[in-house]
Amino acid sequence: MWGGRFADGPSAIMREINASIPFDKALWRQDIAGSQAHVAMLARQGIVSEEDAKAISEGLDRIASEYEMAGVPEDWDLEDIHMTTEARLAELIGPVAGRLHTARSRNDQVATDFRMWVRDAIDQMDHGLEALQNELVFRAEEHAESIMPGFTHLQTAQPVTLGHHLMAYYEMFGRDRSRLADARARLNECPLGSAALAGTGFPIDREMTSEALGFDGPTANSLDAVSDRDFAMDYLYAASVTALHLSRLAEELIIWASQPFGFVRMPDALSTGSSIMPQKKNPDAAELVRGHAGRVIGCHTALMITMKGLPLAYSKDMQDDKPPVFEAAGLMALSIAAMTGMIADSTFNTERMREAAELGYATATDLADWLVREADIPFREAHHITGAAVKLAESRGCALDDLPLADLQKIDDRIDERIFEALSVDASVAARSSYGGTAPDEVRRQVKRARAALGLDG
Repeated sequence: MWGGRFADGPSAIMREINASIPFDKALWRQDIAGSQAHVAMLARQGIVSEEDAKAISEGLDRIASEYEMAGVPEDWDLEDIHMTTEARLAELIGPVAGRLHTARSRNDQVATDFRMWVRDAIDQMDHGLEALQNELVFRAEEHAESIMPGFTHLQTAQPVTLGHHLMAYYEMFGRDRSRLADARARLNECPLGSAALAGTGFPIDREMTSEALGFDGPTANSLDAVSDRDFAMDYLYAASVTALHLSRLAEELIIWASQPFGFVRMPDALSTGSSIMPQKKNPDAAELVRGHAGRVIGCHTALMITMKGLPLAYSKDMQDDKPPVFEAAGLMALSIAAMTGMIADSTFNTERMREAAELGYATATDLADWLVREADIPFREAHHITGAAVKLAESRGCALDDLPLADLQKIDDRIDERIFEALSVDASVAARSSYGGTAPDEVRRQVKRARAALGLDG
């Protein structure tokens, strides 16, 4: 492959460290598609004959069928997917195969293949997140009125609805999808035709190959085109933030599934047992989703560090760009699928959730708000009065709305019997009807908006 430049072949160590075929064989579909577009362009531009182009194209089709049936062979002497395919093409059609590499380099070839692979990975991840959003919306609509404690610092704060809580994750994953869309838009320029680093003297048509491969147009600078891996880092950043969101949801399900909470029963298909404790039902799928976040973030970090000090243009360090991207894509596909199944098939214990909301003085803020609204008391003073009421309820081991009116009036005589209309958890969530609030009607409004955005209503 290296021609007459070297008298001796590579050492065994060099052969092993240099070969990328064990992982870049994953690019075979993109590599063959890029070669088909390239040879079609070469023929139309008169750079290769129509006869040679036809032989090359038919040979590539046959190789694609072989790879589909039997996988890509790993010959480390051929280094990578590009030379593996070209060598097999030469076996099939002879020396004509050598014309395929006219007016291109492996540098622009791999940059193009990799962009196409990442583009496909973005599309697959987006489809997965859409399915997850669908399930969140379905369950949120089902539980628009199901009351649970809302937390800050993992302490009971105010009552919310389960539907409202689930819709929070719908919003998170919507932002994740927008990051993916932004990354896809930025990457969708075609490096093919940049050659090794300086372009080519052949009269190629880069617009033709760009269009054939689904790009918006060719890259504008050949040096940048062959050395740019921003698109891969954009993808990994979007994947990292998504993994964080998945991990947060997984953590909540893990906590909710524990016996002290008892808010949810996880699906059997996504849980495991214990080898020694027969009573255990472990939320292993959720725990693995939580764990995968660290690995995905590590993949992002690994690629950034690989790229941080590279001069223009291509350096062999960049061969290490693909393993972290491939690993992250696989982890994200598993994590999203697992979380979609958990949301779809978990059983929520709404009675237990409501009990927890009623036990935690979650309506204390409603008492303070009532004092401000009905008794015209400044909020800071109302906050102090409410704190005294909570302290009294704690000393008696009862809920705020179980305190007698006379005792509340001993704390502040401006309190009257209307206060009990505000102290139930139902009244609390119903009152929070501001846009984006937890009131059941507002949750249904947001569910309706989400259903329209997802195209769930036809």
